[in-house]
Amino acid sequence: MRHPLVPLCALAGAALLASGCSPGSSPAAGEGQAAASAAAAGQAAAKDPAEVGADELGQVPVLMYHQLTEKPASVYDRTPADFRAELERLAREKYVPVTARDFQTGRIDIPAGTHPVVLTFDDSTNSQVRLGPDGAPARDTAIAIMAETAKKYPAFKPVATFFVNADAFSTTGPAKALAWLKQHGYEVGNHTDRHQNLSSLDEAGAAKAIAGGVQAIVKAAPGTQVTSLALPFGAMPKPAGVAARGTGYRNDGVYLVGANPSVSPFAKSFTPGGIPRIRSAGPKDPDAEFGSSRWLDKLSAGKNWYVSDGDPNTVAFPRALQDQVAPAFAKRARPY
Repeated sequence: MRHPLVPLCALAGAALLASGCSPGSSPAAGEGQAAASAAAAGQAAAKDPAEVGADELGQVPVLMYHQLTEKPASVYDRTPADFRAELERLAREKYVPVTARDFQTGRIDIPAGTHPVVLTFDDSTNSQVRLGPDGAPARDTAIAIMAETAKKYPAFKPVATFFVNADAFSTTGPAKALAWLKQHGYEVGNHTDRHQNLSSLDEAGAAKAIAGGVQAIVKAAPGTQVTSLALPFGAMPKPAGVAARGTGYRNDGVYLVGANPSVSPFAKSFTPGGIPRIRSAGPKDPDAEFGSSRWLDKLSAGKNWYVSDGDPNTVAFPRALQDQVAPAFAKRARPY
């Protein structure tokens, strides 16, 4: 399904902060030991913040993809070659992918001097995930191209978040496809069961659509913890808090259809209930000023991107930005 480009001012998500959704949420059960090990490894690799120009209050691109096809029929379609070129650009510019789950909760563990990027995929199309008879990713699918990029650029992690519907990846089948994603470190997020426009439903109907998406995921891949939601069409339910919490679900992050990077999850202005995303688009595409190519140019030119100090236990930034740190992360602040 396709989404209209919607200005973020029309998609206010601040009300979700009152729902109990917090950027300081603790890791899911069973992840504690792995998180501690990763944090220890990251701390050992940390550098002096000034040496790398660390700014963990900088902006983060959350990129939105849909269909990969040799014959694009929509502004939301990209060719496999376009997708490959964009990933290679990200790798060259020292971006390291993190999942939506880790981004929205502030569990960003990437090398010093690098920038996080969140790769998200909507609608669970076969061009994103399709496995061949041997169980390996089919050629020119998103997962195949991410693996190729990681092989060419070893610092580029092949991780992303796939926001799926109930009929996810029909060629491979939901059970097999979701199991493969989980086994390979990808996040499975919710895009509702049938891609409903949540703003057109009453409160009960919106909650049912969101809960139905979780139920479909857990049925296909038992044990999956679903904590991220992408709003179909970028449409917020009423009341907005329904997107974050309801019977049978709780989302730490709710993702919009927007036109700009996100602020850092460590910033006061970060709103987990309304996280903007950038549509993947080349410089000559329609509405290119809202797309990934132009925004990556702007972030590179302005140097206002998130730069890691390599220590996942601290939040490093220039001292002049001290008043921008969210209270939940004040004890981790490392101004310089």
